[in-house]
Amino acid sequence: MTGRVALITGAAAGIGSELARVFASHGHRLALVDRNRHGLATLAGELGVAGGPAPILIDCDLELPDAGERIAAALIGAGVEVEYVVNNAGFGLFGHAVELDRAEQLGIIAVNIRALTDLSLRFSGQLIRHRGGILNLGSLAGFLPGPGMAVYYASKAYVLSFSDALRQELAPHGVRVTALCPGSVASQFQQRAGLGPGLEHEILKLSAHEVALAGYRGLMANRRTVLPGLGMKIIPFLLRLFPRGLIAAAVGSIQLRKRAGPARKVAAGWARAPWRRAHSRYPDAQMVRTPSEARSRAR
Repeated sequence: MTGRVALITGAAAGIGSELARVFASHGHRLALVDRNRHGLATLAGELGVAGGPAPILIDCDLELPDAGERIAAALIGAGVEVEYVVNNAGFGLFGHAVELDRAEQLGIIAVNIRALTDLSLRFSGQLIRHRGGILNLGSLAGFLPGPGMAVYYASKAYVLSFSDALRQELAPHGVRVTALCPGSVASQFQQRAGLGPGLEHEILKLSAHEVALAGYRGLMANRRTVLPGLGMKIIPFLLRLFPRGLIAAAVGSIQLRKRAGPARKVAAGWARAPWRRAHSRYPDAQMVRTPSEARSRAR
């Protein structure tokens, strides 16, 4: 009998590694994808100590056009099929879109949209066969226009729309599709991305473990959207009460004015760090990049 796995992208750190721990704690065998080989190996060692089955580790950069083929080949080689797809990997770029590197911004689309879509569709036959599910990492950003992180916010809006549509199409086949949409997550994201935490962070912040656990439970309960935390659940409703232009102006004010200074300081420190090159080659899951190369995985 062919083995079944939960395929988790961006699994080396942050929400991705917590999702791996949660799925493993519920008895799922894992196939973990990340370009951070060291992070994957460390996580695999931890999961092994906990007594679960050894995860399949797939070192792969999702920005590459053939990422889906590489992942599929690795799974075929391991003799397993996919029961759950967890599209966690993604990154954003902080700053004015017209001033940022165009290739980097197209990379956001490659990871946040193309890879997510590819894996969701590529393994749909296996998901139907095993009556499994898809957990897509969206964000509160998906409900908002995002001056200062325009392409990232737009990519998360795609995740919400795509997940809703795919859910409707796959429901007759017994496949669950859930979008997990956290707000501010208590992690190294704020410091590395240069997005100085404000009042909204203190109100909405949750740990990566809390977000991962909420996502897992939501998927198993076949919920359409999971908004972890009490404060998060009312925000999409409140946004409908205000003009879109007003919301865009407010988001831009917060990100471009209050956070631009901290971003520059963090970027400068990041560039001087002796381990920057190694880290940038294999960054953690969910990354935000500043114009000066400061990198941090984010939600």
